Order: sequence, then C-alpha cells, then structure tokens
Amino acid sequence: MSRLARTLALAALLLAACRTPETPPERLPRFEPLAAKPGIALVLGSGGPRGFAHIGVLKVLDENGIKPDLIVGTSVGAMVGALYASGLNARQLEALSERIRVAEFFELGMLGIGKATGETTQAYVNEHAGGKPMEALRISFAAAATRIRDRRLVLFNRGDTGLAVRASSANIESFKPVRIGSDDFVDGDEVSPVPIRAAREMGARFVIAVDVSAFPEDTPPSAPRDWVEKDARRAAQVAREAAGADVMLHPNIGYYAGHSDDYRRRVIAIAEDYTRARMPAIHAALARAAQAAVTERMPSGVTSR
Repeated sequence: MSRLARTLALAALLLAACRTPETPPERLPRFEPLAAKPGIALVLGSGGPRGFAHIGVLKVLDENGIKPDLIVGTSVGAMVGALYASGLNARQLEALSERIRVAEFFELGMLGIGKATGETTQAYVNEHAGGKPMEALRISFAAAATRIRDRRLVLFNRGDTGLAVRASSANIESFKPVRIGSDDFVDGDEVSPVPIRAAREMGARFVIAVDVSAFPEDTPPSAPRDWVEKDARRAAQVAREAAGADVMLHPNIGYYAGHSDDYRRRVIAIAEDYTRARMPAIHAALARAAQAAVTERMPSGVTSR
C-alpha cells in the first residue's frame, strides 16, 4: 500500500470514528408556525466564506441595540444565524471566526472521492450552539433548505440545529443531499439566496436582509462561465424578493472569497464600516415602522382628527 493510500485509509478510519450519530426521529428538523408575529426579522444570505461579512453587520446592530426577534438564514447565513440565535453575540462570533480552521470541516469527499456529507458542519454547529435544538435557542431561528423532489424552499425551526444548517448549506457541487425524514435536501441558495419572503410568511413585521453576494460589475474577465451564470441566477432571485425587506444591506466585499485569517478580518471590517454608514437609514426605517404600527392600533375616530 502506498503512503498516500495509507494516509487516506487512516483519515477514513478517523472520520468514521467521528461520524455524527443518527438523529432520533423526535429530533429531526421540522417546521412549526410561530405562536406570535416577530417584530424584527434578520435575514442572512448565502455565500460560503463571504458569510464572515454577516459578523460585521451583527457587530454594528449589537452596538446600536437592534435585536432581532427572528433570524432566517440560508447556507452560511443559517450557520451564522444559528450560532447568534444560540446566544453568542457578534464579538464572540468574531473571536470564534479567528479560531476556525478549514481542517475542522475536512472530509475525504473534498479530495474528489465522491462528495462530502456535511456531518462536520452539523457537529460544529451543535457543539457551539451548546447542543440545543432550534426551539431552545434564545432567538427564534429558521434555516432554509431546498427540497429536491419539488425544488421548493422548506424552513426548519424545530429539531436538531446542526442538521438543519447542514441541509441548508449542502452545496450541490460539493455535498451529498441531506436526508431528513423521507425527503432529501440541498442548499437553500438554489431557490432563495436571501429568504426575505420566508421571513414575511413567518409573520415578520420588519425585515433587515443581508446579501453578501458579489457585485456583477466586479466580475473579472477571467471568471469561469459557470461562476458568472451562478452569480446572475442568484442576483435575479435576490432581486425578486428584495422589495419585501424594509432594509436591504449589501456590502461590497470584493469578488473573490477566501479562507485566510486576513480575508476574514477584511470582510468583517468592510461589512462593519458599511453597516455603520447605513445606521441613520436603518434607524429612520425602524422609526417609520414604529409610527405606522401606532397609527394602525389607534381608533379610526382618533386618526381622522
């Protein structure tokens, strides 16, 4: 047996030993309508490593005392959203991002031997969320995934947090579909990169949405055609839902993504500066929404004076 074969065999054994235990039926992700309409919903979009920018947005919202009652996330937005909903504040997420290493998510499928399962993502989220199911998180949370049989967006807000995030982030190019119950799911990015409509359907009165995708005008001539096509598809999908947001945040963090410490720090800082500059508009939108809510509750005889 060659040295490479021995190394791969050892890695396979180690990964098999660390496999995520099968999720019991009562803990399988599912959806249940919320008992009350959430006031502020924060919608976090897909984008792989670009999702570190979400932390910069959260830092500024934290500083300004803007706390969501609901978080809805797709793909990396689901991962960041789940950890924030579990009780980690933005600065704690930033510190966690500085310690994260790509090796923590390594699977043999990433070497071209089939596809990855995403089990390492599931384990990571559950570890840092304290093992809590979604219904026990401090903030109401929903992960958006694409159901393969009908390509419909499905929300999960009850059950295993890590498994829901794993399904939401199962990129079809790199990961196997995730089986939940009798259905298979893949990345929510396929049908709703920034699930604004889903947050509204859950009853959200005010929606702050965060899109971390690349700007089309930044696309370099050398970009592969499939990247360009995927970017165009994603931009069209986001545009169809954008009007449903009260505040739409789209920091320009550049075209290429990366995994280095420098990249993480840079995109967090860019998103932080961008959101801080948008705070007057965000406060104004919140004030308008609050006034509209007061007017709506007043008797018609009072409002007609």
